[in-house]
Amino acid sequence: MTDIPGNTPARPAKTASLSALGLSALGVVFGDIGTSPLYTLKTVLGLTGGTPNAAATLGVLSLVVWTLIVITTIKYVSVAMRIDNDGEGGILALMSLLGVKRQHRPTIIAVGLFGAALIYGDGAITPAISVLSALEGLEILLPTFAPYVLPLSVLILVALFAIQPQGTSRIGRTFGPIMALWFAVMAVLGIWGISRYPSVLLAIDPRHGLGYLISGGAKGFLVLGGVFLCVTGAEALYADMGHFGAGPIKLAWSAVVFPSLVLNYAGQAALVLDGAPISDNIFYRLCPTFLLLPLVVLATIATIIASQSIITGAFSMTRQAIQLGWLPRIHITQTSAEGYGQIYVGAVNWLLMLATLGLTIGFGKSDNLAAAYGIAVSATMLMTSALLFIAMREIWGWSVIAAGAVAGAFFLVDAAFFTGRLPWLRSSTA
Repeated sequence: MTDIPGNTPARPAKTASLSALGLSALGVVFGDIGTSPLYTLKTVLGLTGGTPNAAATLGVLSLVVWTLIVITTIKYVSVAMRIDNDGEGGILALMSLLGVKRQHRPTIIAVGLFGAALIYGDGAITPAISVLSALEGLEILLPTFAPYVLPLSVLILVALFAIQPQGTSRIGRTFGPIMALWFAVMAVLGIWGISRYPSVLLAIDPRHGLGYLISGGAKGFLVLGGVFLCVTGAEALYADMGHFGAGPIKLAWSAVVFPSLVLNYAGQAALVLDGAPISDNIFYRLCPTFLLLPLVVLATIATIIASQSIITGAFSMTRQAIQLGWLPRIHITQTSAEGYGQIYVGAVNWLLMLATLGLTIGFGKSDNLAAAYGIAVSATMLMTSALLFIAMREIWGWSVIAAGAVAGAFFLVDAAFFTGRLPWLRSSTA
């Protein structure tokens, strides 16, 4: 490891292969979005009211699949990742390009800083809710485990932040194979579920999702708020681009993560169409009983890893903010020669740990954190879409009509998800 000043980092050459970096990215970048099948579909189906019929189930699955396509695949992987600031991604990179480098624009700077602050806030919630929800899942097998959920969660979170000085390269090499196994298991379970009710694949037709939204009224927006949980890691994915580069992240998403997510969500929906109840965790119903305990253990490890993407994203944003002069110079450690973005920021790590532990101890249960989860990310996505419009016009030279059509579509989708996460809507439709 090499210690470097906060605003004068050297840029080491990348030496790792694309596939090796892609495997490491699985363990650092995709943990959050990769563990969403544990809770997303159950949450969304619960919001439909009562036992969902076939139309509601197919509609919800269609919304999930197309949300993954539009938000993650198109907006972030295909469009946003083509715009970087010296290899860095995220809302601060856009702010630097559009509000500092090209010309000084206070409004754009304010938008970027506010969006970054929201990600820091969500970064404290993500590890807390991920670890709590995973360990609460063990109560399915061991009801007597309940009193130990909170103290064990605290210990695991302390250990997670304590290993950060090892750097994302070492962490990725350790976590990457585990997450590769996780995605493989999810895909296999999903295929088994689909075999029970193959017609579930009809949900790939977006008309099922649009039809459900149109007929759902205000409750449709509430359901959208739940659907948004399937892409809560997308903004961190863009912010983490500096750690591995766009190529490895795109490879891992297209070849491994996206297919596994779609297969698993479809498998869960197939079980519901086949008559499985939604009163407990649908994800675990995909697993044979004799393999349930190993799956719970693997899921627990995966959700711990899920916290890694937001932590490394916070490191990247911090360095960008220091380089732009919006934060004082603090110590940054270059942890690997494989990539310029593989860094460790001790001050951010320990402050984020304190905030996360405070939330974990203060709220005590994942349900108590759920209302706030995702609001910050959906708001940041709105701001990112607005900045993408300016980037399309000024960096790519697109016409107002072309940029407005693409960025406007992103903005409308983000606005719908943001509205669905607002507490007043949730209470008014309860």
